[in-house]
Amino acid sequence: MRKFLAIFAFLMLVARFDAGACTNVIITPGASKDGSSIVSYAADSHQLYGELYFHPAARFRAGSMLRLTDWDTQRPLGFIDQVPSTYQTVGNMNQHQLIIAETTWGGRSELFPDENADGIDYGSLIYVTLQRARTAREAIDIIVSLANEYGYVSEGETFSIADTKEAWIMDIVGKGVDRKGVVWVARRIPDGYICAHANQARITRFPLNDKSNCLYAP
Repeated sequence: MRKFLAIFAFLMLVARFDAGACTNVIITPGASKDGSSIVSYAADSHQLYGELYFHPAARFRAGSMLRLTDWDTQRPLGFIDQVPSTYQTVGNMNQHQLIIAETTWGGRSELFPDENADGIDYGSLIYVTLQRARTAREAIDIIVSLANEYGYVSEGETFSIADTKEAWIMDIVGKGVDRKGVVWVARRIPDGYICAHANQARITRFPLNDKSNCLYAP
């Protein structure tokens, strides 16, 4: 019995950290043999299985709404305005070869959202943005716009965002209960370099006057 309880406790401990077991590796075009942008996305868990979400390109009538559900818990999060047209996506890439992946790092507890609030979670930010953006810079703008308009209901995240020409890394976290929007910073990875992150915010210091390579919340 003691052996069973010890094994059970160990398994529960492992399960507790499944959400914190993601890894991204980002390779810029200048660092790959054929000039491609490459992003790997691993979620190391015996409970998670590889899935390729498919969304066909589509057109929508004016006034259409998009229902959101939390990617992790499937909790309904309400509705947001739908755009007139969307791009096709397969997995974490769209038809323009824009890629978005993530790892979760949590952050300070006072910046966590209300668990019952409506808004947009990190998973919805990824897949909604892939349907709306053509480039990495457009994706950053859309992520920020959606989170600020509808409210961000996840913990701290690092996004890997790459298109055919450049790759960016973006740290994002909410403002806490009853404060809408996000605090964020994004830096372009210099061409010819690689970058990786695994459940740890990556950007520490950053320039305030280099809009070509660094964007951040005002």
